[in-house]
Amino acid sequence: MTSKQRAARQGNATIFDVAEQAGVSIKTVSRVVNNEPNVRESTRDKVLEAVERLRYLPNVAARSLSGRRSRVLGLVYGSPDEFSYMKDVLDGALSACEERDYSLLLRPLTLPNAELVEQVERFITQARVEGVVLPAPMGDLPDLQRLLRRLETPFAAITPKVATAGQVTILCEEQAASCSLTEFLIERGHRAIGFIKGDPDHGATAKRFAGYRQALAKHGIRYRGRLVRQGYFNFDSGKAAAAELLNLPQMPTAIVASNDDMAAGTLLAARQRGLAIPEDLSVAGFDDAPLASRLWPPLTTVRQPIREMAKTAAGLLMDRLNGNATEPPVVPFACEIVVRESTT
Repeated sequence: MTSKQRAARQGNATIFDVAEQAGVSIKTVSRVVNNEPNVRESTRDKVLEAVERLRYLPNVAARSLSGRRSRVLGLVYGSPDEFSYMKDVLDGALSACEERDYSLLLRPLTLPNAELVEQVERFITQARVEGVVLPAPMGDLPDLQRLLRRLETPFAAITPKVATAGQVTILCEEQAASCSLTEFLIERGHRAIGFIKGDPDHGATAKRFAGYRQALAKHGIRYRGRLVRQGYFNFDSGKAAAAELLNLPQMPTAIVASNDDMAAGTLLAARQRGLAIPEDLSVAGFDDAPLASRLWPPLTTVRQPIREMAKTAAGLLMDRLNGNATEPPVVPFACEIVVRESTT
């Protein structure tokens, strides 16, 4: 006897079993069970046959709510190395939800994840999530975008690589900010400027690197690939990348790290070589995490308004769900350089 046959005999088949048996989506099963309109009769018949065959018993409490909106947003995110980033995202999204009497449900996921689509589908259908906020890099995952379109679940992506047509997109002008940060160092006399890239899966990585190259070209400084190293937005990768740069026969006089955690790793790598900051080496980061002002010396960095970006993302998503936005917007946010004692 198969597991589905046992489930049917025990009367505990799930909505997922019904959807698979009928060859339809979970959302279609929900529409049929809740007697909603706009379902083809042939499709309705297939679902009802599967319901009867599997003895599917819908949750009574859930069905009693079928005539009401759930007023629930979901926030799906990868387990981050940057705790401060996710804290700001959560604070911003939760603030927007509280102002409009919505609930916010969180779904952390590990990446990479072969079961990501199934886990997110289960989260959306079981929690009756109306829309989803996707911080980076979740908004760049094609399989996840396909799932949300199939479930007809609107989403808002925060700093994706590219905007998705028909969805809310929140961008930070990261290339311009990285260019300005690199120019800040050039204007102080630096010509050999190292750069530590971020995680290749994040849309921010390419933009920040492009800004660095843009500044060099703007000031007639030849790009040298040996001054660039790959990092992954965490402390250890920043330390390792900085160690390689500082071991060069002609080491850079300044290093730009693509986030503050990697910049902190750079500071430690420099200290371990007996270098003084900023006299021997200037170091700059990106994000203005709380860590940046607590290091010694405090870190020159770029401030992103993450909390405001997340609040705007959730707010615009709710506007769309409530029919108050005809065209989902692309909203850019400016960044600012915060100058501290780690650069000269």
